[in-house]
Amino acid sequence: MFSFVLTSPLFAQVNDEIIVEEDSGYTEVFDLPEGMAISEQELMNDYTNRNNLTEGNTSSYVRELSASDQVIVDRLSRIPTTIEMPLNNITRAFIDKYSNNMRSSVAVMLGSSNFYMPIFEEALERYGLPLELKYLPVIESALRPSATSRAGAAGLWQFMVTTGKRFGLEVNTLVDERRDPIKSSEAAAHYLSDLYNQFGDWGLAIAAYNCGENNVQKALLRAGGEDKDYWQVYNYLPRETRGYVPAFIAANYIMTYYCEHGITPLQASLPAASDTIVLMKELTFNQIASASGVTVDELRSLNPQYRRDIVPINYAVRMPMSGIESFVQNEDSIYAGTMVFNESPTRRLVTEDIEDASTQVEVQRSSYSSSYSRKSKSSSSRRSGKSKKSKKGNESVTVKKGDTLSSIARRSGLTVNQLKKKNGISGSTIKPGQKIKVK
Repeated sequence: MFSFVLTSPLFAQVNDEIIVEEDSGYTEVFDLPEGMAISEQELMNDYTNRNNLTEGNTSSYVRELSASDQVIVDRLSRIPTTIEMPLNNITRAFIDKYSNNMRSSVAVMLGSSNFYMPIFEEALERYGLPLELKYLPVIESALRPSATSRAGAAGLWQFMVTTGKRFGLEVNTLVDERRDPIKSSEAAAHYLSDLYNQFGDWGLAIAAYNCGENNVQKALLRAGGEDKDYWQVYNYLPRETRGYVPAFIAANYIMTYYCEHGITPLQASLPAASDTIVLMKELTFNQIASASGVTVDELRSLNPQYRRDIVPINYAVRMPMSGIESFVQNEDSIYAGTMVFNESPTRRLVTEDIEDASTQVEVQRSSYSSSYSRKSKSSSSRRSGKSKKSKKGNESVTVKKGDTLSSIARRSGLTVNQLKKKNGISGSTIKPGQKIKVK
């Protein structure tokens, strides 16, 4: 690990650029990565941020107006990583950008990191990569799954279409898995692993993630050898990439040492537990919202991969656990086309006596960071439960393992409320072997 300092640079920040002037008089202009050009207001327009982030307690934070170069060098050296994180006039300019002009945006990202960092870390860990790479989406997208760059890169990790497809992400008219936090994180970890295996240097691998392998390979050739590191080929890289690795170092610094700069993270309340359910027919978000009591905005937030608010047949839709039970109760009507939908896509359907999802739906209780699966337990149990209704004349059924009041009511042509009334059930717990009157 090494670090070096070029002292006393003058720098200015103009719109989406950082201009660095060295003592020698040489001036260099850096384009900001997309994630560094997003304002606090834009970040708070994100549904998840708007509904789950609140102001934190500022009483224990004292703003550090300016840390010396030596202090920053010492702090960078204490980040436990195998990625080289030197300080020079360029990285210092990006650190100052985060710690001064972008303080409010950093506070938002620190709050939203609670939603996404576990997903990033899990993917990086599977490939044995340095966990500090989890801060790449900070500079790529400012942790917004809906982010789209001027060049057409999309999602938290800002994949271009061709690169996304190369690593297994589906992109078509209705679906864009570059915006799926879990699938795109898996693809990004795979890509970064390949890049490191190719170049053997994390600075070069990170640069290649930004500008492509071919541009880095050309820079190596122009620099006169394959054994060069990022800083040795720096002058041969595209302009944007020259600031990309310094921005990555700065993101690691500020996300680690925000407290020393008096930045107060927004407090995060984790979104409601959610799971996926596979659709047996193409449905719009408006139809799903009407059937589940979940708003269209919630569905968009939980399913950013669906480009036109349409979920194709045999694809999974993620929704809060409470909405899955309501959807299951209404699925026959919605698939048969007999359900009456709300006029407003954000209105909630008022369902009768919806039970606690934990006792009604056979799905694994999970947060948004749980493993994504198109075939969830809820869908498999739903499909297996589509048996014929009880034969006419049957007065009762015997509860089998996995049965719920909802599934028995659905098979019997009753509502949960009717079933509970017939059997004098006040709660929602039933046991295998129990007799339930259905007629």
